[in-house]
Amino acid sequence: MKRNTKINLVLLFLVAALAVLPLALGLGDHKKEPFTGSDGEAETAITELKPDYKPWFSPLYEPPSGEIESALFSLQAALGAGVLAYYFGLHRGRRQGEQRALEREAESALASDAGKSPAERD
Repeated sequence: MKRNTKINLVLLFLVAALAVLPLALGLGDHKKEPFTGSDGEAETAITELKPDYKPWFSPLYEPPSGEIESALFSLQAALGAGVLAYYFGLHRGRRQGEQRALEREAESALASDAGKSPAERD
């Protein structure tokens, strides 16, 4: 097995463990909503410390439920990943195309030099 394959398998195992361990260990069972985002946790902590606190800004759109909010967040993450994948793929493809063009030019230069006599090459 190649070294890169081993590293990828270890990383895949670690990601799976990070996803499964909090659920398996029952972390957050004592909370009403165990796996809310940090925004919700911060809001709760602030209102406990200062009940009269008023936020500076309010959201432009407040989804009707947490499921819709999660779906919109996932959609945003997927769109961002798609844009990044397109960008990196485009640049990699351009680089490979330039490299192939240089290789073809070098091969054609060698082929044209091979057909000339030694006196014509000089």
